[in-house]
Order: sequence, then structure tokens, then C-alpha cells
Amino acid sequence: MYRPPLTLRVLQPFLAVLLVYLVAAFASDPPRKSNGLSDVVQWDNYTLFLRDQRMFLYSGELHTFRLPVPDLWLDIFQKMVAAGLNSVSIYIHWGLTNPAPGELDFDDWRALQPMFDAAALAGIFIVLRPGTHSMHINAETTAGGLALWSTSLVEGDVRANSTTWNAAYQPYVSKIIDLAKPNQVTEGGSMLLMQIDNEYSQTPVSHAEYFADLEAQYRTNGIVVPLTYNDPGQKQQFVNGTGAPDLYGLDFYPNNFNCTNGSLWNPVPTNFHQYHLDTAPDRPFYLPEFQGGSHDYWGGPGYERCRERVGPDFEDVYYKNNWAANAKMQSVYMFYGGTSWGGIPYPGAYTSYDYSGAIKETRLLWEKYDEMKRQGMFLRSSPSFRKTDWIGNTNVTTPGPHVVEFKGKDADKAFATYLRNPDTGTGFTISRQLDGTSVTDISFQLTVPTSQGTLTIPQRAGSITLSGRQSRVILTDYPFGASSSALYSTASVFFAGTIGNRDVLFLYGNSDQAHEAALAFTGHGTRYTSSRVQYTSTHGAYTTISILPHAISGGKGLLTLWDSPTQLVLFADPVIAATFWAPAVRSPTAHTLPGLETFWQFGTNTTVLVGGPYLVRNATLTQERGSTVLALRGDLNASVPLTIVAPEGVRSVTWNGQQVRVRAVGQGTLEGQLTVTPGIHEVIVPKLSGWKYADSLPEVKSGFDDSKWVVADHTSTNITIPPAFGDGRVLYGCDYGFCENNIFWRGHFNATGSEQGANLTINGGTAFAASVWLNDVFLSTVSDISAKGEANAFFAFPPSALKAGSDNVLTVLQDHMGNDEGQNQKSDRGIRGFELVGGVGKFSTWKVQGKLGGYSAYPDKVRGLLNEGGLFAEREGWHLPGFPITSAHFTARDFSSGLPTGRAGVGFFTTTVKLNVPHGVDASYSFEFDGGAPHTGEPYRALLFVNGWQFGKRVGNIGPQARFPVPPGILDHHGTNTIAVALWVMDNVSVHPTLDLVLDGAVEGGVGAIAINNPGWKPRA
Repeated sequence: MYRPPLTLRVLQPFLAVLLVYLVAAFASDPPRKSNGLSDVVQWDNYTLFLRDQRMFLYSGELHTFRLPVPDLWLDIFQKMVAAGLNSVSIYIHWGLTNPAPGELDFDDWRALQPMFDAAALAGIFIVLRPGTHSMHINAETTAGGLALWSTSLVEGDVRANSTTWNAAYQPYVSKIIDLAKPNQVTEGGSMLLMQIDNEYSQTPVSHAEYFADLEAQYRTNGIVVPLTYNDPGQKQQFVNGTGAPDLYGLDFYPNNFNCTNGSLWNPVPTNFHQYHLDTAPDRPFYLPEFQGGSHDYWGGPGYERCRERVGPDFEDVYYKNNWAANAKMQSVYMFYGGTSWGGIPYPGAYTSYDYSGAIKETRLLWEKYDEMKRQGMFLRSSPSFRKTDWIGNTNVTTPGPHVVEFKGKDADKAFATYLRNPDTGTGFTISRQLDGTSVTDISFQLTVPTSQGTLTIPQRAGSITLSGRQSRVILTDYPFGASSSALYSTASVFFAGTIGNRDVLFLYGNSDQAHEAALAFTGHGTRYTSSRVQYTSTHGAYTTISILPHAISGGKGLLTLWDSPTQLVLFADPVIAATFWAPAVRSPTAHTLPGLETFWQFGTNTTVLVGGPYLVRNATLTQERGSTVLALRGDLNASVPLTIVAPEGVRSVTWNGQQVRVRAVGQGTLEGQLTVTPGIHEVIVPKLSGWKYADSLPEVKSGFDDSKWVVADHTSTNITIPPAFGDGRVLYGCDYGFCENNIFWRGHFNATGSEQGANLTINGGTAFAASVWLNDVFLSTVSDISAKGEANAFFAFPPSALKAGSDNVLTVLQDHMGNDEGQNQKSDRGIRGFELVGGVGKFSTWKVQGKLGGYSAYPDKVRGLLNEGGLFAEREGWHLPGFPITSAHFTARDFSSGLPTGRAGVGFFTTTVKLNVPHGVDASYSFEFDGGAPHTGEPYRALLFVNGWQFGKRVGNIGPQARFPVPPGILDHHGTNTIAVALWVMDNVSVHPTLDLVLDGAVEGGVGAIAINNPGWKPRA
């Protein structure tokens, strides 16, 4: 037992802390600003204020439409909150919710209220981004998120101040307003901010006027929270002037999107702070989209390579570099990417939108999540970091003396920025290597100002080491808990706060590096005894704790450096620190804001530390028979030791409703064991067998009746790029209501017998393909993986295929890969040019057929606009659960056998598989083609349908995606599932793809019951 001497020197640090709090209480802030409609949300040049409380906005992006299972939104929200995030940025897809003029569909997974409700339950604010344009590079969605009908039925430019464009988007915005208005934080809801629109230019003036019209519509109809904007790449657009919203934000992706380069990094940005001063110094530095990963592209290296490029080390360096620029509002894109199912993707992206985010597409966590959590917990634990002045950095070109300086052998290789809280005096030295991309280690000492004078640290532990691609926040005069302080720390802070009556500080650092902290211990406590940890009394009552690398002295794991009734100090390496959680415990006080009871800082400041589980979703403290019970809910992926730091009086612990035996250790820590049940090991992965097959290309057979197809006879178009050649008819799918997935064209002509062929230019977007038949004879397939996504070819007619003196049909099956983003959202998808060479010399009629029902009359209103395409099997509903396969001439045929003809064509395979996942287990399944090979070279395309939902497009000769995750709710974990594949073979060869169900992982716990909404087959007209 160690007891510090009770002298004036002991009182000195606490008097200093008291003085700091008194100064802070009376310190003057800069004048706050608001939009004049409400003072609930205000701001100054540092941060946002919510009901007079400063907040560091720490946010991540999620698109609910990429996870069309509303019950799983809470799962993602809870994982975000558990990582320390206090906000989620959400884009609403105009095209999916406004499928046709005058039709607004916010039902089922398109509904907004379940999203708001789940956010309130989890305790996370929403930044709503409903703009009539999509997210970064327009979220890699078809037409950038525009309503597809607006790309063909609306005259003139999109996103301009014109009568036709205003009439197109305003009903959608009005509906957004109606749904969002009661959920604003001003009404006790979770919506904190609303982005007016995204990534645009303030010139010409029509663009600015369009923004002004949008703002006026929001304001006059009741949206009073601040409006924001997202500026791509330091263009200083919509900062002030016409159309400028309340808050300007910078959109930045420093590592770009080429994952082929693997772990290669671009230079770390160095001008952010100056850019903020030059652009919007009167507002917080806001990064509404900062790189949280990278999308991949057709033929790309796959997301595993992307994870190398934008992994946890990227977060460590680049995100803390944003902090060094004094950014106090940051959202990473994406935190959870999800799936671009059906026709959602733009041509440059495939089905998976994993994005290498902190949460994988499978909803599983990985090391990148851990780093986000370490940063998030520090931000949540550090109120003094919410208001800091940028004092300077160690750049040798900065004039004047440097506030902090490096010493030692690698001093010239280190770089630091010094931030200081003007009220508390807390210093934050954000250090990294001068070459932020370096992969070598450096060591140095740091001279910093403190309340005890200028110090060179570490004072006993030798030096500070930074590994390659590592950044660290070095603290001085750091207050924590109710009355504790650290004079300095070269170790990082994972958690700081009050638990019960104890001030708790949880430090962490790499176990192969030395670390040091000077703390003022309180109470009568015990120290950790080990040759790895050395204690020295210095600077009055501060005790210097030097922690040596474990390789030198041993002592790995969680170290309790100080344990007293009033204070607890812990240390661990980053991996162990990331196994701890600090859930917000509902504990209403007089300061709790109505409606925000579950929100950290605004509803509660009560928490516990829980170490060991895969995830802790929430915690409650209740009184039962005179003792306090801590009830924890969360997930396990293995049996683990349990460590709990809880308020005094907690003697009983439950985990997911089951009692856990715990024992007290030290002054208030509890230890126990969490054991997974056998269910986690009993998740069965059945084989896909019993396939049935039917031909799905009657369109090329003699006598096929296309009389009910749409006649393609338009002679004008609103689409930007005009036809290349032809006879004046426009053959663009979007003009006829077919703007997604597979589309058929049939050109009729009465042959003389001397026709030589057809010259066609076909546009389908990047990685498209089109197969062409004359009558029932396959001619050829064309494709293009370039950005243009267009192919011109002459299709020679075999004389034997012609039917002289009668109707002949040229059939084109085209894969529409989605509309472009950016400047060509009105994309020219279809047959841009056509010419019949020889003979009659002209097509008499063109017919077109895509998804049954086009823009508005499609039958599947639950799965929605983009789920289906124009294949015969899709039009008939063969992919839906309950389709009577006996009515469509299905025969037994294994999927790996391919098409029975061994030639080009389209076939349809279907089977069922029964799952019985143990209750209480959250399993992540995927469907894997060809054993996971990125591409096999076989010329086939396959559409994967799971219970009617198109959840995968496989292109065997391009790749890279072979594995397609499907979430519960789409996949029924407790029933029979209908699995179907439309197989398009693009050449006269036999192909032999394989398809297997695979298990990505399983955890015990989960978010609870997941509703199934998979409507079955009904006869279609």
C-alpha cells in the first residue's frame, strides 16, 4: 500500500485543476452564430453547440438503401456508438424513393422513420443528406442518385434553376421535409444537420440559384437545423454568396481510389489549417466526407487490396492530421458500405460496396474498427479537446520560435502540431513522421510547455518512438474525471472519465515501445509491481510512470498502474485496449435533454468499462434487493475473460440476460469469464443442390411474340449525347422507361436475302456487354471495360440465317451497367447507332423491353425500382419465392453443368436451401462463385437472386467479385430460401461455374429478431 505524503505539494496539482475549472467557467467564448431560426444548434469558429454544449462531431457514413433490412440499421448504429461515434451521415436516394413522376415511395426499407427511431434508440445523431444528387463521386450509384426518369423525361440540364428541373425535384424534397421535420433535434429528435446538396459548383449562376431555391424550400417548410454543404477538393464553393448554406464543409480523399497500388500512400495533406483560415474561419472546420476507405472497380484488385491502402494505419495518420488542422467536425466515408444490389451501381462499380470501411459488408468488425474506436473513445473522453487554438507546428518554414521542439537522433524526421485549450491550458501535441508515408521507425524527445515549466519528455523512459505510419497525441496538463490531472503523457488515452466515485484513466501504447506519464495520484492505493514499470516522484506531487517495452522487461497485458478508492489508472497495448468498451448507461439527471436520454454527453455521462467481448451493445444499472446489478448486452465470437470497471456497489453482472459469476479484484474491478454456447459452433452451411433449369431466351426463337413490347420510335431525346447514326429513331432505354439492368432490343426487317449484316454502336457503360442474334442464330458479343462503355461493330449475317421474303429479327441483349455520374448523368444507354447493310437497307420496326412495367408499373413494389431487369425469367417472376417451376418446363440440371446447348444463350437455375441458425446467433453468409476466384476467363455473366432480391452480378471474365454477402432478413436464417441464378453465356462455348454457400463468421448475441419481408410470386400479366 502506497500513501502519498499529505503536504502542500500534494495539494498543488488539485488547486491547479480547480483554478482551471474556475477559469473555464468564466472564460469568454467567441460570439456564437445560428441561422436565426433556432438557437438549439449553434456554432462558433471551434465547434457546434447543441443546447449550449460544445460537441466534437465524430461521424461515419451509412446508406440504408445498401442494407435494405430496417432491423439491421440498429445493428450498425450500435456498432458506431460503441466505437465512440456520436453521429451518422446518411444519404437518401432520390431515384429509389421517387421511381416515376408524381410517385413517391417511402415504404418498407425506403422509410425514414425506422431510421430515425433506431438512431434515437442507439443514441446517435443523424446528418441527413437527401440532396437530389448523391454522395462522393455521387456514391457510385446509377445517375449519381438522380431519379432515373429525370434523366430522360426532364428537359435541359439537371441541378439547375429551371422550371422543368424545379418541378422534377421539389415534390421529393417536400416529402423529405414532411418526414424529417418532426425528427429534428429542435423537436427532441436525432437529426442534427441537413446537407442541402453535394459536390457542385457555384457557377454559373443557375447552379447557385438552384441551391438558393433548395434552401428556401427547406426553410419555408420547417427545417430549422443548420444546412450544410460538401465541397470536393478545396474549391471554396458555396462558402458565401448565393446558395451558400450555414456550414461549409471540405470533401477530401487523400489516397484516391486506385487499390492496385496496394499499400502505397499519397503525401499527407499539410495545408488544411491554412485552407480553413482562408475559407471559413468563422465556422468550425468541417470535413463531411473524409476518406474512410475506397471503392473498387470492374477488373480491379478487390477489397482486400483496398484494405492495405486505407487500413488502420491510414486512419491513425490521416485522421489525426485532420485533428492537427483543428478540425472538430469529421465524417468518414464509408464507415459501413453495404451492398449495391440490383441496379444501384454506377458503371464503374460492382455489387459489393464494402469500401474497406471499418465495418465489413458482412457486418463483421476488423482492425480498422479498432482504430476508429481508440480514436472515438479519446474524443469522447476529452472535453478539453473540443476547444483548441492552433498554436503552431515544427515546420522549419514557419517563422518565429517553435512552441514544441524535437531532440534526439531522429529529430529532423519528426513533425508535430501543437494545439492548446485556451481555458484549461491543456496541450495536444499531434506528432507523426515528417514523411507521413514512411514505413521506418524513428525515436526522439520532445520539448513542450506545461504548467510546471518547459519540459523535455520523456524524462526517464529514454525516447518516444514512432513506428512507420504511426501518429500519436502527446498530452500536457490533461484533466480527467472529476478532479484528476496528468502533467503529461507520451502514452495515448483510450478512456478518461469518472466511473462511480473514481476518476479513471486508461492509457495505451505499443508494447515494443517505451511510454511515460506524470500523474497526480489520489487516495490510498496500490501500484503495479514489475521491472517493466518504474515510478518516480517529480514536479511536486506528480509521479512519473515509465513503462519499458515488454520485450525488455516482460509484463504484457492489462496493467493496473494505480488503484485506489478515488482513482484508477490502467495501461495496455492497442490490441488489448480495443477489447474494452464504455457503453453509455442511461442515468437521467436534471441536465438530461428530453428525447436524448440514450445519447452520451447530452443524455448521460454514466458509463462502465467492459473488457473482453467482441462487442458491447448497451448496459444498464438497476437496483435489486439492495445491490446494484450491471446488465450487459452484446456479442461474443469466442469464450473470453471478462474485466469490468463499474461503480461501487455493483456485485452482480448479467450478460444477455444470463448471470455471470464475477469476483472483486482490487478497489472495484470485477473479473469473470464469458463462455459462448455451443450454438455458435452449430451454424450449418448446407450444400446448394437440387437445381432446376429452364431456358430464359425465348426472344430469339421463331414465333416469339413481341407485340406487347414498347415500340421504339422516338425521334428526339432529352438525353445529352445524340445518336451517332441511323434513320432518326432514338434507341435509348431510359427514353422508354427501361433504365436499369438487362434490356432487349428487337429490330424487324423484311429481308430480300441480300442483307449482309448490321452496323451497330451499343452503349452500356463500363464493363457492359451485348450479345446479338439474327433470328435464332448467335452472331457475336461485344463489350467495353473503358469509361466510355461503348462498342461499335459490324455483325455479319450468315446467309443461312436470313429468311428471304419474311420478317427477320435482329435481337440485342444489352447489359445496362447504370447511368454515369458527374457530367453525363443523362447517359446514352442503348443502341446509339444502327444501320442495316445491303438488301432492304432499313429496319421497319424497333421494339424494346426491359424491366416489366418500366418506371411506374413494375409489380414488385417492395423490392422496388432497381431490383429487376428485362430477362424473360425476371419478367415472369421465376426468381421469386413460390414460383411454380412445374409450369415453366424446368428440368433437373446442376448449375455447374452450365447451359445444355454449350452455346451462347441465357438459362435460369433455381433451387431452395433450408437454414436453421441457432437462435441468438448472428451468422454472416455469402454466396461464392467459382471457389472465390476473382475471374476464371469464362465468358459468362450471372445474376444471383436470393428470395427474389438481386444481390449479386458476377462477370466471370472480368471480376473481381466472386463472393456476395447476403444479410439476414434477405436470407431467412430460420426457414427455406429460394436461390436463383440467371446465367448469360456470351459465346458459343461451354461454361461451368460453381456456386456455394459459405459462412463468413458468426457471433453469439446480435441485434435481436430480424423481420423477413420477401414477397412471393404472383401471376404476372
